[in-house]
Amino acid sequence: MSMKVTETCVRDVLVLEPKVFGDDRGFFLESYNEKTFRAATGLAPHFVQDNHSRSSKGVLRGLHYQLRQPQDKLVRVTRGAVWDVAVDLRRSSPTFGQWAAVELSAANFRQLWVPAGYAHGFFVLSESADLLYKTTDFYLPEAEHSLAWDDPSVAIPWPIPPGTSPTLSAKDSKALSLALAPVYD
Repeated sequence: MSMKVTETCVRDVLVLEPKVFGDDRGFFLESYNEKTFRAATGLAPHFVQDNHSRSSKGVLRGLHYQLRQPQDKLVRVTRGAVWDVAVDLRRSSPTFGQWAAVELSAANFRQLWVPAGYAHGFFVLSESADLLYKTTDFYLPEAEHSLAWDDPSVAIPWPIPPGTSPTLSAKDSKALSLALAPVYD
């Protein structure tokens, strides 16, 4: 099976499109195959955890990252649609502070590869959305940080309808700007 890989405007973040076989009965796809992934990307991650998040329309989750036990993430949507964002927080990277975004949906089957060293978040575009993601390290709550979703120095143009505000968690509403947030070397 093959997979289309598209590089984004920031270093190491990839959009992956698995081959989908469909007919009048439905569809089939391999959401992850180690050999196919390695052949398409040159990467061989060892996943240790799968996560499933369901959110309502207008919810913005993120931008989250762990300094200790940083996680590579392979993200996909199985119901609904989200605008998925990765921000480079590796100070030594030529794309430090820059972001990439892609719409992930149950209809387009796209996946986003978010390497360790990036903050990750998403905004729900549909009535609700189920987001599934694999990680290469375990969640460590005490090591998690949040980058402010609306930091003007990062300038992410979230697709939030005019006159509305996203629904945020208490933690995300207190997230730090890039100038104040701890980042990777």
